[in-house]
Amino acid sequence: MDLQLTGKRAIVTGGSRGIGKAIARQLALEGCDVVLAARDLERLAAAAAELADETGRRVVGLGVDTGNDESVRALVAAAIEALGGVDILVNAAAQVGGAPTPGVAAVTDEAFYGDVNIKVLGYLRTAREVAPHLVAQGWGRIINISGLAARQTGNIVGTIRNVSVAALTKNLADELGPHGVNVTVVHPGITRTERTDEVMAARAVQMGVEPTEVEQRLTAGISIRRIVDAAEVADVVAFLASPRSVAINGDAVSAGGGVTGSIYY
Repeated sequence: MDLQLTGKRAIVTGGSRGIGKAIARQLALEGCDVVLAARDLERLAAAAAELADETGRRVVGLGVDTGNDESVRALVAAAIEALGGVDILVNAAAQVGGAPTPGVAAVTDEAFYGDVNIKVLGYLRTAREVAPHLVAQGWGRIINISGLAARQTGNIVGTIRNVSVAALTKNLADELGPHGVNVTVVHPGITRTERTDEVMAARAVQMGVEPTEVEQRLTAGISIRRIVDAAEVADVVAFLASPRSVAINGDAVSAGGGVTGSIYY
């Protein structure tokens, strides 16, 4: 299937590593020119050079702190100047999450606001800056990367931030849909990235088991019985970023390999 993405222009926040980088790579492979946005300038420059070399597309690294209004405004302005416009926004910048919290007593105000400022307000900031450009041209896509913590307990802040991203997505979709702009949210589950081996090793030490056993326990509740790779999440996002996805707007798409025992409808 031709995703009709050749020549489209995308901004991917959190694009220097992990799921964000995988998404940027797939969009570039499909013919998009891409701005990678992240805080770590050294890693950002390396990722942009790598993806440009691999894909042959224009890939530009721009520094941003999505927790800061001024930084986000500067990013969008610089991205539009670099690419000549913008058609697609993928919000993937977030503080690393996923570790269970001991309970409500462990959730500090600072941890809550710091996390939500990046993942929820940060997504709102970038969407707020990009949306007028998409509306003006009568077409666009915004994809928000959230997570399956939205559908389970065990991490208070993680659940709240991910549910909030889904709520933000639906509000944006209803407002922008009539103007040709579709907005969706993707919920990855446990995802294999460049950090997976390190995380598995650390958990194994905590649990007193081998890393292979940690992975076996984690995948026991996944329908496909393995961890989804970041590139496979990126495939889903590439479709949602394309003109082919017009029938999907405001909805959440799970990309975790299936959660056993649960029915969502």
